[in-house]
Amino acid sequence: MKYIMSVLAVIIVITACTLTEKKPQKEPQQQMKKVLFVLTSHNQLGNTGEKTGFWIEEFAAPYYTLKDKGVEITLASPKGGQPPIDPKSAADDAQTPATKRFNADKETQQLLANTVQLDKVNAADYDAIFYPGGHGPLWDLSEDPTSIKLIEAFYQSNKPVAAVCHAPAVFKNTKKVDGTPLVQGKKVTGFSNTEEEAVQLTDVVPFLVEEMLKENGGTYSKADNWNPYAVQDGLLITGQNPASSEKVAEMLLEAL
Repeated sequence: MKYIMSVLAVIIVITACTLTEKKPQKEPQQQMKKVLFVLTSHNQLGNTGEKTGFWIEEFAAPYYTLKDKGVEITLASPKGGQPPIDPKSAADDAQTPATKRFNADKETQQLLANTVQLDKVNAADYDAIFYPGGHGPLWDLSEDPTSIKLIEAFYQSNKPVAAVCHAPAVFKNTKKVDGTPLVQGKKVTGFSNTEEEAVQLTDVVPFLVEEMLKENGGTYSKADNWNPYAVQDGLLITGQNPASSEKVAEMLLEAL
């Protein structure tokens, strides 16, 4: 009997050791999401002789919101290289925590100085596309054939498309597969007529974002001037003004 008990004890010990040594299976790692940021290459504010470009807050706030959550971001522009910064967005009264972080971030400044040329980009490499505003996109990205095709490719591939402030100008010539405007029947927002009037550029810009979105069949809505406001309708995410930048990024993050 003692012999049998000894054998059983040995078996129990061996079994316990085996169970202890069994390594837990590793959970599959979630693949890092990739977002393409497309910035303007246009730097002339109509015939005013003043400079324009992209608005720093509308780049910086979404950039850091996504980057801090582990999203991999590629920066691109029609001409490649350094996209023009609207000098007014660098003024003291336009500073926010995100712009201050950008001003001290040499690494991101270097990435921005070397944006990829837009026609070298492949939509299949990314999970979403985002357009920061500033007045520049009204002149170049609204008419850029490469940008138009990219937006349509993302949309047709069931990938989110986001734009803030003046950047919804990029939907001026984009179409669905059936040839109707991409924003037709969609809830959208963008820089309002009253905001454009407030900055005294109604007669300078080539078109008004609010009017264009309405003419293309979008269901346009807005908040009071300069208040944060963003709208999502399916794959389309749009924000009204610079203050809406972070909200658009949060919606895009959720959509990913």
